[in-house]
Amino acid sequence: MAKKSWIARQKKRERLVAKFAKRRAQLRAEGDYQGLQRLPRNASPSRLRNRCQMTGRARGYIRAYGISRIVFRDMARAGKIPGIRKASW
Repeated sequence: MAKKSWIARQKKRERLVAKFAKRRAQLRAEGDYQGLQRLPRNASPSRLRNRCQMTGRARGYIRAYGISRIVFRDMARAGKIPGIRKASW
């Protein structure tokens, strides 16, 4: 499980990105790069990190499911993900 502070920081960034999205788009359309630089750093979407919804883990993230590879494996083994089953050949 990721540190609670990392998860909280990520949520704070998500709120800031949503808050400044309209303003950022307007400044980009106008070509006002000085105005863009005055926005908070955490308001930039490139500072967001994909994290597992269950554990907050940042690495091994599977985008289609929104969870990390470890959680995916456990859920697939338990039959909690429809259409996924253990491979055997």
